[in-house]
Amino acid sequence: MMETARSSPAAAAPARPAPSLRHLPVSLFGSVMSVAGLALAWRLAGKTYGTGDAVPNALGVAALALFAVLALGYLAKLLRHPALVRQEFAHPVTGSFFGTVGISVLLLSSVIGGYSAPAQLAVWSVGTAATLALSVVMISRLLNGDAAPASVVPAWLIAGVGSLDIVVTGGALTAGWTHEVNLLAAAIGGVSALVFFVLIFSRLVHQAPLAAPMRPSKMILVAPFAVGFIAYVNLVHRVDMFAALLFYFALFLFVIVAYRLAARPAPFSPAWWAIGFPLAALSNAALMYAGAVGGAGLQWIAALLLSLLTAAVLVLAVRTLWDLAAGRLLTA
Repeated sequence: MMETARSSPAAAAPARPAPSLRHLPVSLFGSVMSVAGLALAWRLAGKTYGTGDAVPNALGVAALALFAVLALGYLAKLLRHPALVRQEFAHPVTGSFFGTVGISVLLLSSVIGGYSAPAQLAVWSVGTAATLALSVVMISRLLNGDAAPASVVPAWLIAGVGSLDIVVTGGALTAGWTHEVNLLAAAIGGVSALVFFVLIFSRLVHQAPLAAPMRPSKMILVAPFAVGFIAYVNLVHRVDMFAALLFYFALFLFVIVAYRLAARPAPFSPAWWAIGFPLAALSNAALMYAGAVGGAGLQWIAALLLSLLTAAVLVLAVRTLWDLAAGRLLTA
């Protein structure tokens, strides 16, 4: 009897839920953005430091493969659990992460651009259409009013930064109509990112702190300025004082946010991929700025940021694969 009593609590312990595509978060497309951004940073570093094409080519293939896997997985989720996808899209916080899909396509267009200019234009056009459409939906939704203060989170910036990524990835395209599209995207992205940044900064100052799983998303605050630097340089084809101000403010914000995340690290979850793309954008911006201005100090900053980006993506990839193998990634 005593043996039965001792074993009954273990028998009553709930079993670990089985992994399911119903729990695949759209925010995991941030991993594609991070790996593609890392590939583009190493491609730029190859021109600066002569490191060759092997690393960026391998990373580019990895980003394409990762996107294919996630796209097929999320399509399966849409077909099997359409109500969950609609709920995720309608949510005031998670809905913003659907912008990561369009941004991933835009970044992959630049990866593909190293092999085929026509393919780059085709993929960029798809990413541009998706990103602009989502910007319209998200901004229109916010104008309905009654948004809860707690829903004002850094992920809101994805809609604005996404439009700026159109310019980042399409600035070198030569088709005449692409320049006007880039100007449209720069206008939408620049103004909306500024407005959202002010709203989010005010929320972080005056409202309750973000929940632990959302804390890594603070790194998204760096993105409007790092991405804005690249977009602006692509438009005006020079690094001037305004570009320098954007770069240095992005660097300033990165130091603050990185310190706070290191001092109070949140438990690991797919939300940690939110740090990857902003750091990738800052790394690319630093390489561009150092190449234009010169100086050993700037070259060291660019090399340090590239090293941090590489280490961060590697750690995030290992932790994600570990959780996937352990059956923890796709559970509630």
